[in-house]
Amino acid sequence: MKYIYPATFTKEKDGGFSVSFPDLKGAHTCGDNLEEALFMAQDCLGFILYGMEEDKEKFPSASKIAGYKNSDEKFTNLISIDLSEYKKRVDDKPIRKTLYIPKYLNDKAEAAGVNFSALLRQTLEKKLG
Repeated sequence: MKYIYPATFTKEKDGGFSVSFPDLKGAHTCGDNLEEALFMAQDCLGFILYGMEEDKEKFPSASKIAGYKNSDEKFTNLISIDLSEYKKRVDDKPIRKTLYIPKYLNDKAEAAGVNFSALLRQTLEKKLG
């Protein structure tokens, strides 16, 4: 699922940018330049929303970007994240599962060189989207 929230970028004296998400408590990051700050903002948004989802918290509504004032030192931009893709990228640790299949099927699969883990993952990804 894709989410979009406004982020406020503030230019720092050293040329970097600090970033905050007014609608999301504790969502702050920074970057040494604008490109890095934009990347970090997207990662921060994914991290915060993923944590909220894991804690079964309701996501707040995003405020309208028109309500923010921009200047030479501060501007607001919309940041989007595909939370499903973010989770695939950051939470890809393997989990051990035990399953039971008939011996004859196991023998055939092993003789054919089937990678059970890869097959199960591919099948689950196809079935679950």
